[in-house]
Amino acid sequence: MTPNIAAAKAALSQFDLEENPAAIKAKSRDFFWYSPVLKERLDHVLGDFVVNPRSEAEVIEILRICHEHGCPVTTRGAGTGNYGQAMPLAGGCIMHLHRMNAVKEIAPGRVVVEPGCTLKELDTKCKAESGQELRMISSTWSTATIGGFIAGGSGGIGSCTWGALRDLGNILRLRVVTMEAEPRILEFTGADLARVSHAYGTNGIITEIEMPLAPAYDWVEIFVTAPDFPSATAMAQDLGNEDGILIKLASVFEAPIAYDYFQRVRPHIDAGSTVLGLMIAPHAMDGFETFLAARPGMEMIWRSDQPNWDRAPGPVFEYGWNHTTLRALKVAPQTTYLQVRYGYPDHLELIEKIRAAFPGGEVLQHLELMRENGKCMFAGLSLVKFTTEERLDEIIRIHEELGALIFNPHRYTLEEGGRQIVDDRQLGFKREADPKGLLNPGKMIAWDDPQWGFERMYAYPKMQTPE
Repeated sequence: MTPNIAAAKAALSQFDLEENPAAIKAKSRDFFWYSPVLKERLDHVLGDFVVNPRSEAEVIEILRICHEHGCPVTTRGAGTGNYGQAMPLAGGCIMHLHRMNAVKEIAPGRVVVEPGCTLKELDTKCKAESGQELRMISSTWSTATIGGFIAGGSGGIGSCTWGALRDLGNILRLRVVTMEAEPRILEFTGADLARVSHAYGTNGIITEIEMPLAPAYDWVEIFVTAPDFPSATAMAQDLGNEDGILIKLASVFEAPIAYDYFQRVRPHIDAGSTVLGLMIAPHAMDGFETFLAARPGMEMIWRSDQPNWDRAPGPVFEYGWNHTTLRALKVAPQTTYLQVRYGYPDHLELIEKIRAAFPGGEVLQHLELMRENGKCMFAGLSLVKFTTEERLDEIIRIHEELGALIFNPHRYTLEEGGRQIVDDRQLGFKREADPKGLLNPGKMIAWDDPQWGFERMYAYPKMQTPE
């Protein structure tokens, strides 16, 4: 069926539509430009119009009309994803869910919320009304939405205690609308959550979310310097294994990342400083200070509950996860990054093998402590000095040959950004829920080209071409 964009837009005239070219361009983009590879391929991509639903009923009607006219629909929140998740490759309708932001219920251990609520707004409301907070947030929490986090995220601040976002128990329930002639409302729990979480909105629109909560703390945010990088990674791991010390963040930055890119930290360190960023529960600080004192050469240079700098650094978590790359890009625009899994039990050895393979600073280690199957391991968000696409591919190949798993942030499809295998649960649900393939087209290779062999970067054949 040939898309009839004009007819779809006309039929949606009763909704809140945006047709201003500047607004359409702004809402056709996410943080894909972290990757020079994606910037080259996606910079021209534009939707045809934006629609801002206010309720699930409006979502249903928008999907029904767009299905009737063969109009693609790409759903977005704040657009803080950096894989091109929210880029409308085939144009069409951009469904912006920011007005569906109600917090519906807060109860012991859980919260029910609409997808357009920002993580910061949700956390603030939960703390004020119940003394609870989200277990896990992204470093972009002030702008990122909870729906976008679930559809495009994989972990974040809190993963050092709670694991990855898709681990059992970290999402409780999702309410989803299908894109059919008569859209259906489905609710998923348990194993069925994997059908639509981290699916980029390719096979259903999330309209309600139930998430677990944990007791809220006025976390003590800390910077520590270490004598060298291996001792810093060992300390982060050991801290994660201290059962009595409650933490929410343990980031490790190889020198000279903090000196070069953390403006407010720089006056307190030198270019050779390896730095850790930590979040410790206040009641655990005595235990942490005892833990730290047993490690020669470790120095706590900042703690948020006893400020001693002329200029406070702001939230320490906004130096970690994807914010590390963002800070580097502001200083050195040629920087890009990789996402690496350093899995238990050989993670520390593998990290050192990778460091030895790139001794000249071409790849700098930025690690985030995570928990996987009850064991501490690391996610790497390595900083890379970009020269050419060919060299970037070679760097990735070297990582893989040494045994590291790369979640490639220079690809816009689900499979290439993950384990390079088809997720049959997500594909099966797309066949059921989006029979015309109109939801976020071009992001699921298994739908577009089931025989694809991953020998090279996938190129969506129906992508808009640059003018």
